Amino acid sequence: MESISVSCADKLKITQRLASFNIDYIEAGWPGSNPKDEEFFQRAQSELDVNAKSKLVAFGSTRRKGIMAKDDAQIQKLVECGAPTVCIVAKAHLWQVTDIIRADPNENLDMISDSVSYLTSLGIDVMVDLEHYFDGFKFDEEYSLKCCEAAVKAGAKVLVMCDTNGGSMPWEVEEITKKTVEKFGDAATVGIHCHNDCGLAVANSLTGAKAGVGLIQGTINGIGERTGNADLCSIVPSLALHMDSAMSCNTNLDEITSLSRYLDETLNRTPDRGAPYVGASAFAHKGGLHVAALERSPDSYQHVDPSRVGNKLRVLISELSGRQNILGKIKKLDIDMAEDVVAERALVILERVKQLESLGYTFEGADASVELMILHSTQGYCPPFRVLDYTAQVYDTDVDSASRVMSKMEKEKSSSVSKTNLARATVNVRVLDDPNHSEDEFLDRLEVSEGNGPVDALANALKKALVPSHPSLDSLQLIDYKVRILDPVAATAAATRVMIEFKNTETDRQWTTVSVDRNIISASLNALVDGFEYALKDVVAGCIIDEFN
Repeated sequence: MESISVSCADKLKITQRLASFNIDYIEAGWPGSNPKDEEFFQRAQSELDVNAKSKLVAFGSTRRKGIMAKDDAQIQKLVECGAPTVCIVAKAHLWQVTDIIRADPNENLDMISDSVSYLTSLGIDVMVDLEHYFDGFKFDEEYSLKCCEAAVKAGAKVLVMCDTNGGSMPWEVEEITKKTVEKFGDAATVGIHCHNDCGLAVANSLTGAKAGVGLIQGTINGIGERTGNADLCSIVPSLALHMDSAMSCNTNLDEITSLSRYLDETLNRTPDRGAPYVGASAFAHKGGLHVAALERSPDSYQHVDPSRVGNKLRVLISELSGRQNILGKIKKLDIDMAEDVVAERALVILERVKQLESLGYTFEGADASVELMILHSTQGYCPPFRVLDYTAQVYDTDVDSASRVMSKMEKEKSSSVSKTNLARATVNVRVLDDPNHSEDEFLDRLEVSEGNGPVDALANALKKALVPSHPSLDSLQLIDYKVRILDPVAATAAATRVMIEFKNTETDRQWTTVSVDRNIISASLNALVDGFEYALKDVVAGCIIDEFN
């Protein structure tokens, strides 16, 4: 898959995490193809625990044409890597054999047989990935079955039927799987390996399971060649919760969401919010009708209990929301309020949400802004600080397009000018003077800070002004900043929506705020203020900081 690369150290960490989840086999690389995979298997012997090492699978291929397996350097790398199981890829499509690797069909069968028998003679368990198996079966059924027979007779433990090009349909997978299992199921475990080129990798894998396969190859989050491989984060829960499959990892099913996010974090990928089971939106409900029904029974709009896969139900707030959505948020905040007052406030907040969304706000991914809106509507709450005024300046020394053709001397002169901290912001904040909130005495604190842009400078200045009174903000980190132009026709006068994601580095808790304004700096500051205030919502004491002229 494009833009995916992982270091040897990270591969070791991922392997250990997969082993802890109790994945049966962990295919960890091809030691004969690149130095990094060779390094992995060397380090695995000393850096992985016994359980993880027992699950390792080394990938490779059958021997080359015209050479015995014992003399093939790539086969020897598989032997030397120390993995207890080896998975070798073999051509199982007659046309691929004759036209792509240009081998005699019988020689290809010998390549399979010799490679498997040599590896098994050394006490290594062997899986055979039958490449292009489903397409080959449709092209020449007899030859594809001969490839299976050659592997089984040589001692292969698993036959893996591969939908290498990802073009097989579920009904084809079912028919071919049943025939293969019927013929070889007693001699070896029949497995399946699907690609997602038609968006059917998960469906085909589950179809294979229903038709008799005993092993499914896949990847966490579906990472793989082209459009990806079969996603184990969908397959494993479906097998466990909808097909009653007895898997060794069933007892750890509630860890699969954290496993999915761990892998994305390690690979520096943004998690897919819409991923089944493990995505942030997998159990998120927006429609008022849905939420009202969920209050009566969680099963009304959920196929499984989200906690079973380590996820959680979320109620979203938007213009499609009903009063029940807001009531659910208020209950979650555990605000002490009479029921009739709660109902009244819920309607007011709902109307406010609908009005704001008509202006371009979106609260679906900004729960923190919704919670603050609710808190601001209660009598016992007031913000822990208030921004009285601010300024933001941007300055640069390289603003003329003519600089592209300036003389060498001018280039050398300009290179001495620092290109960092090209913005400066001033923030005037009113806070409680006493950090412990024991006295209701206010302090106006004016702070100046620089940054790589106006928003960065504002965030730095705001943090600088607040940390003396609220030291916990020292662990606050901005991790994402998104801007969207809402009415492009208005060009530079367009309204802008800003969403900022925050993280507490001590607790790993994350939240998002939103603001809309025709001034992008104002929109950004408002989102920043909401984010900082949300970080303090659980620690602020009652005060009257907002009640001044």
